[in-house]
Amino acid sequence: MAAEVDLDWLLQEIDVLAAISEEPAPVVTRVLFSEADLNARQHVKQLCTGLRLNLREDAVGNIFARWDGTEPELAAIATGSHVDAIPNAGKFDGVVGVLGALAAIRSLQAEGFKPRRSIEVIVFVAEEPTRFGIGCLGGRLLSGALRTDRALALTDDDDKSLRQWLHDIYGRETALDSVVRERGSYAGFLELHIEQGPILDRAGIAIGAVESIAAPATLRVQLTGEGGHAGAVLMPDRHDALLAGAEVALAAEQAARESQSRDSVATTGVFRIKPGAVNSVPFRADLEIDVRDTDLAARDTALQRIQSDIARISHRRSVSAATAILNQDAPAVCDPELLKTIDHSAAILGLTSLRMVSRAYHNALFMAQICPTAMIFIPCRNGVSHRPDEYASPKAISNGSSVLAEVLRKLAE
Repeated sequence: MAAEVDLDWLLQEIDVLAAISEEPAPVVTRVLFSEADLNARQHVKQLCTGLRLNLREDAVGNIFARWDGTEPELAAIATGSHVDAIPNAGKFDGVVGVLGALAAIRSLQAEGFKPRRSIEVIVFVAEEPTRFGIGCLGGRLLSGALRTDRALALTDDDDKSLRQWLHDIYGRETALDSVVRERGSYAGFLELHIEQGPILDRAGIAIGAVESIAAPATLRVQLTGEGGHAGAVLMPDRHDALLAGAEVALAAEQAARESQSRDSVATTGVFRIKPGAVNSVPFRADLEIDVRDTDLAARDTALQRIQSDIARISHRRSVSAATAILNQDAPAVCDPELLKTIDHSAAILGLTSLRMVSRAYHNALFMAQICPTAMIFIPCRNGVSHRPDEYASPKAISNGSSVLAEVLRKLAE
């Protein structure tokens, strides 16, 4: 018997979460630890309670909702994603993986399925890098990929640390060592997600079975020049941090364009200047550059080139440059047996599937360090994501959730 999710319930809950936002519809903004983020997480916990799942929350805020199996001593099958959202985002990124997982469990419960292995839904905290400049904070800590002391020392734009945030929210000192899970803690992990690219949509294919996940790196750059009055400081005497930063951003673009790998990309996603007055020469520029590739060597070559270019540009423009690598992660290879199960489940439901690469990175990248991992992609219109017009059709959402339900059934029985 093939699983059939309650699509009306699922679409309704996606809309409920979309309305929990720091900005009005159609924009969705839920920055980590904002009121909207905390309210969205609370709503998901209420949904989990309604499905009679056992809830717990770890010291950094990852949420775990477990459907106990008949043999609870066995390692559980895990699934899930995130509900935080960057500013000016859409309503499907991450949310489909969380609510789709709950819809899958709901459908299995409705048909009377009794899992032998427990099934655990994980709502990862801080998948987006918006607060601290580092993505997948919850997944990194859970897998042990990020040292807890370094995590607690992370600061936001107001110089407020993760340690301070957690103290304010939970009212106590936090012991993040307890967040780390050992290898083998789960029998497997699956993340349902919109593709965030155009391949499935263009090809008219229903399901993507992700074979590998691209390797991300984030470079933080601080350029310091000399400020002054826009009219009084003549051009030969300027040490303009903004213009140095502009050259750095262009150099990052060029490094990716001239890479030998077609998958190399570089994005200067943060560019802030001080003092930010129209009549003042900028004395400070802060940039954050995202560099990624499915090929680790190509990614690192591009990153090294950008760092060399920063030194060259700052010397020529007589500004000082300080750089820090926030993360420099390896790619992940997904589990072959899980991929076969995804393909088989799609076929049972009469759906087409395609093996593919994820050029965006997800918590699955870090879960792959502690258990067999795979991802299920569904199409999103024109590949658009991280924008209010991000869209996945009801049919695509239903397909992905139903495939996930079939895979969970197979792995938990």
